[in-house]
Amino acid sequence: MKKVITLVFLVTFGFVNAQEAFKGKGDIKVNVGANLQDGGSGIQGSVDFGLGENFSFGFVSNYLLGVDTYYYSFPNGASGTAKPDFGDRFDAKARINANLSSVIGVKELDVYPGLSLGLRNFGGHVGGRYFFTEGFGVFTEIGFPIAKYSSSDDRFYHLNNQATFSLGASFNL
Repeated sequence: MKKVITLVFLVTFGFVNAQEAFKGKGDIKVNVGANLQDGGSGIQGSVDFGLGENFSFGFVSNYLLGVDTYYYSFPNGASGTAKPDFGDRFDAKARINANLSSVIGVKELDVYPGLSLGLRNFGGHVGGRYFFTEGFGVFTEIGFPIAKYSSSDDRFYHLNNQATFSLGASFNL
């Protein structure tokens, strides 16, 4: 029962003291969290720079830490197992966001759809940030590819060319 009361208190305190999630021009947000997807999980880091009341640009990178072992076979009969190297696990993207906190009228919650252009694909994302204090909050994000660059002949092609789910901490600089 003590744990439930403590949790209710912390949640209530967080919502009562919530701060503005996106301030517009000059605002800088940093997100660090977990990246979850089919075939592996890893870490994601991003930074967004406010350019206007409802617009920001930034960068995001992912690195897959836990990746499944892949079994492959070729038409000539060769087969085996493989693990992806650094280049197959890493992805980086430039992105733009439409920050909608002022549009939806909830200043503590920033919902941001956007587009990204990366090493592996052109894609989109939808995310949200909620700030409990002036400098700390949480974020969640769903990313998806729209156009993929490489061919499907690469055995690790799908690692950075699929829908991803990310969640973690957000910081205001």
